[in-house]
Amino acid sequence: MRIRFSFGSVTLDADLLDTPTAKAIAAALPLTASALTWGEEVYFEIPVRVAREKGARAIVVPGEIAYWPEGHAIAIGFGRTPISEGDETRLASPCNIWAKALGDVKTLATVRARTKVEITAVG
Repeated sequence: MRIRFSFGSVTLDADLLDTPTAKAIAAALPLTASALTWGEEVYFEIPVRVAREKGARAIVVPGEIAYWPEGHAIAIGFGRTPISEGDETRLASPCNIWAKALGDVKTLATVRARTKVEITAVG
């Protein structure tokens, strides 16, 4: 399944992985949220509650779409955050990786706090 994140003029498509988190988020679509930023990360709370999965991790590769169980939020890291060491992309705490971006996540650098984000299924 493919989904689309629309942040006004910036859109990002992603393919869902076969995980419990991906299934729970897909079942809740469409969703609307208000984006927040933390360093080079965009995140937003969603009304989906999923426990931390076995493979959860805080350090991600840009392009991996994460779910932050503690904040009930989708987190998309595209560079350094305030707690990154070196050039790593480190999220606040271990997150479930549930989708893979198809475009360049660095385009999210233009997204500002309180930007409306819509998450929809594509095709």
